[in-house]
Amino acid sequence: GAKVVWGVVCGYVGVGCDVASSEITDGGDIIEGLDGDSLMLLALLERACKRYGITVELKSVGKHLMKKPATTIGDIVSLTMSLVEHGDGILEADL
Repeated sequence: GAKVVWGVVCGYVGVGCDVASSEITDGGDIIEGLDGDSLMLLALLERACKRYGITVELKSVGKHLMKKPATTIGDIVSLTMSLVEHGDGILEADL
């Protein structure tokens, strides 16, 4: 569920940004506040898809992110949950 995804996201971002998981909040900005980047976001989403056995084209994720950017940890958790639920249908999903 969302709690597991939260843990995966916080763990990955914490290691990638050299920040303690306890310092990561739902509203934390992955790029501005935590010095992450878009490649980190894509790698995190790819890892989550592998974990949940989902096949999603990065092109689909990129198109979705153009329409609805994911900048905060909460956004990333929501996006990951949507990928788990919708897979490549994320573009057609009303998110």
